[in-house]
Amino acid sequence: MGKLQDKVAVITGGASGIGAATARLFVSEGAKVVLVDLNEEKGKAFEVELKALNTEALFIKANITSEEEVANIFKQTVETFGKVDVVFNNAGIGRVHPSHDLEYSEWRNTVNVDLDGVFLVARESIREMLKTGGGAIVNTASMYGLVGSPGSAAYNAAKGGVVNLTRSLALEYAEKNIRVNALCPGFIDTPIIPEESKQVLAASTPLKRLGQAEEMAKSVLFLASDDSSFMTGSTLTVDGGYTAQ
Repeated sequence: MGKLQDKVAVITGGASGIGAATARLFVSEGAKVVLVDLNEEKGKAFEVELKALNTEALFIKANITSEEEVANIFKQTVETFGKVDVVFNNAGIGRVHPSHDLEYSEWRNTVNVDLDGVFLVARESIREMLKTGGGAIVNTASMYGLVGSPGSAAYNAAKGGVVNLTRSLALEYAEKNIRVNALCPGFIDTPIIPEESKQVLAASTPLKRLGQAEEMAKSVLFLASDDSSFMTGSTLTVDGGYTAQ
């Protein structure tokens, strides 16, 4: 029996990168997965791929900054699978831009997706989990939610907010059997990192390589499953040693 046998898991940013790797691992551990993404083409194709493995999967196109669309994610999930047990709150964006040239609209967009969107998904997750006696939420923060980085003020601020939002929600709902933890990845080899940057980023990491999406997925599985049953309000930093420097 898998670690998530018969659990229903919602994964935002689920069509590619860490989200897709996590979906593949979750279904191998017995979960039914709901893939949430703005990229409809990739999302639908991935839904077909997972169903071909004789698993239960559903793709929902949604913008996590919209209260109505986030509410619909959970409405469709419950209508299809009956409940919500696990949420991997993973969707996000990133920009590198000198702060003195950063337009306020760019700042707002980054914080809107990377912090406000995480809150909206977490809020709807909790509303459903309160009905069924608990669950597990994993929020994707970043090592840059723990340390600074030049040119990423909006991203760093938002991810730092995710870290403390995670702590606050964990304390608020611990007695309701809802565990909330954060994953803080380092530099991960996904399409979001330009090829020309990968060598430099690997060199700045003590392990001298980029992390793999599959490695992050294993960390998410740990936080989502009973393997971490005594963890809540924690940040799991998986960054090849970067923040230890």
